[in-house]
Amino acid sequence: MQKEKSDSKIKKDIEEASEKVKAAGGLFVIGTERHESRRIDNQLRGRSGRQGDPGASKFYLSLEDDLMRIFGSERLDGMLQKLGLKEGEAITHPWINRALEKAQGKVEARNYDMRKHLLKYDNVMNEQRKAVYELRRDLMGDVDVSGTVKDMQADVLDHLIETCIPPKAYPSAWNINGLHEEVVRIYGIDLPIADWAKEEGIADQEIKRRLETKIDEVEKEKFKDIETEPLQQLQKSVFLRLLDQGWKDHLLSLDQLRQGINLRAYAQRDPLNEYKHEAFKMFEALLYRLKENVISVLFHFKLEPEDLLNVMPDKPRNLHEVHASASAMDDGPKKRVPMGELSTNFDPENPKTWEGHVS
Repeated sequence: MQKEKSDSKIKKDIEEASEKVKAAGGLFVIGTERHESRRIDNQLRGRSGRQGDPGASKFYLSLEDDLMRIFGSERLDGMLQKLGLKEGEAITHPWINRALEKAQGKVEARNYDMRKHLLKYDNVMNEQRKAVYELRRDLMGDVDVSGTVKDMQADVLDHLIETCIPPKAYPSAWNINGLHEEVVRIYGIDLPIADWAKEEGIADQEIKRRLETKIDEVEKEKFKDIETEPLQQLQKSVFLRLLDQGWKDHLLSLDQLRQGINLRAYAQRDPLNEYKHEAFKMFEALLYRLKENVISVLFHFKLEPEDLLNVMPDKPRNLHEVHASASAMDDGPKKRVPMGELSTNFDPENPKTWEGHVS
């Protein structure tokens, strides 16, 4: 009851104060300059007559204000001087209002063009964002992503063969050492690729077939003791984590590209077209790097014997503690981390950071 009386008293005081303001003529808004946008000025004027209350507004400005000095009529100052205008004398003339409206119109048109131009840059990023989010939604909805991982594995191997063994190239032009290093880096498998290349009449397709066979054998041996559902959870967790990390890095790279792309105009090139071209190449690199990182992490993944207790059929969802390390880092203490957690300093391209970070 006392609260109701207090609210009633506050309401009564407000009504009395409002009546005093109305009796005095309402709110009087005084502006010391004009804004670049007419909308802002109109909002200030509206404060003096909200909901039909009485009020008035008055604006004061100088011909030296930025709005008039930069965007106003250049002839206005000279014309007023010819009419005998003295320093500090007030001006009230329709010419001033028209010149001010033209100046505000120029500013609004310029700002509109700037927003329209920036929107074209944002649309480039937005198209890539749609593609990445669609991929992520598909991954979240899929229970089994092993088919996608297989396709990625085939794409990575095809890219390695095409890069190190170009089509229709002589064996002397093959980069066998580079192919061997990439296979070790990505798959963690040391194969006698150099000996294969020395065989008489061997072709790139035969080397590819042998690589596919060896990779499939290693993959089956590595995951033979893991049940299907925990393996699916592992693949999905690694895939999503690397996708998120790669996308964040890609957005940062796009921002850096956008900051300096306008310099291309000095070379008589359209910055927007250059940005689209560079952003598309960066997005292609992102997708391939994602494939390579997912395959690399999965092939360097290693289960300790005690971890097999977590993948029994009666506990299919308890693969929460696993250990990952490169094959060259089997010595030393092991660290366990929950599934789905990768540290912020995890680097997919650096095997030394995989210790205890892949889950």
